[in-house]
Amino acid sequence: MSARAPLYWMALGAFAVGTESFMIAAILPEIALDLSVSTQVAGQLVSVFALTYAASSPLLTVLTGAVNRRMLLIGSMTFFVLANVVAAVAESYAGLVVARVFLAMAAGLYVPNATAVAGSLVPPNQRGWALSVVTSGLSLAIVFGVPLGALVGQGFGWRMTFVAVAGLAILAVVGLVAGLPKAVGAGIPVVSLQQRLDVLRFPAVWRPLAVTTLWATGPFMLYPYLASYVPVVSGLEGAWVGAVLFAWGGAAFLGLAIGGRATDKLGAGRVVNMTLPMLAFGLFGLSFTANLMPMSFALVPMLIGIAIWGFAAWAFYPAQQARLIAIAGVQNAPVILSLNASFHYFGFSLGAALGAVVLGMDGVRNLGFAGAAFVIAACILNLRPSRVPTACANAA
Repeated sequence: MSARAPLYWMALGAFAVGTESFMIAAILPEIALDLSVSTQVAGQLVSVFALTYAASSPLLTVLTGAVNRRMLLIGSMTFFVLANVVAAVAESYAGLVVARVFLAMAAGLYVPNATAVAGSLVPPNQRGWALSVVTSGLSLAIVFGVPLGALVGQGFGWRMTFVAVAGLAILAVVGLVAGLPKAVGAGIPVVSLQQRLDVLRFPAVWRPLAVTTLWATGPFMLYPYLASYVPVVSGLEGAWVGAVLFAWGGAAFLGLAIGGRATDKLGAGRVVNMTLPMLAFGLFGLSFTANLMPMSFALVPMLIGIAIWGFAAWAFYPAQQARLIAIAGVQNAPVILSLNASFHYFGFSLGAALGAVVLGMDGVRNLGFAGAAFVIAACILNLRPSRVPTACANAA
């Protein structure tokens, strides 16, 4: 069997994970209404998932290092299926929280192992392509999975979105069972927790990781509540909210593609310096539109702000990854990228929690202002003169 087939099955699993991770924003109002909780409380489902992912992914990856990689991928995706079923039948908010914890643990175990296995299936000169195939599942989920989840939720209820994701994950399990060689990933070295922590001894990595956290916190103050923001500002409801999320996802996908190419041509530092202010501008514009424009004129500015936000936020990401690899060294790339993922999921968790506070105090219209403030802080921290040794400073 071609080495490419397993990559596509692993990408399908990543697509299921990405869809579940992001689709929650589209169905939060329905969840809140059905489970008799406020939108702010429902928004903590995002925080729970992101915080669990950030904390559990590195630990579970280390603890399962001796497990056969094929069985680990199949097992984690099977657990992901079961967790979606638990979420679909949850009769209380507490039950849904537990399901989101299980989902995050499964996702945090599956994604890093899938990317590691992808690199082992092909020759060294094709590893970049193999990694892009698997991670494309996550980026495609932003474009297609989230709005489709919104449409399913609007048409059949929020529980069916989890059923649909479970269906995708079952297909991935079947593909992994049939398509992954039994000895796949046998030569992949296991990175210990101590080795992961050793990377943090580089003084130069702390500032970029803090920038990652602030970058993630800002947009995620608004993202979980986007389905509440859109009707208030533009009057759009139902399936049209899914269409707006599709526009955000399309802009995000474009940002990932162009950000990667721009990083190769312009350098990681320049791309980071351009995208952070653009992101702050987009978020600020959304609250400006919400507060100062009448509903009859707000639709176009709102869509422009959402497109700028989606594009800039995800154009930043490949550049930030490249910058961290340059700082920590290619030999430490898997470790530093895993740490970066933990920091950005921690930022997602913090953003959702702080967004709930702002939502309760000032309403949905000011979430963009609050998010922009965090991104501006990221800009300031990013441009602050470095005090690290010259070699690290040059790498940054």
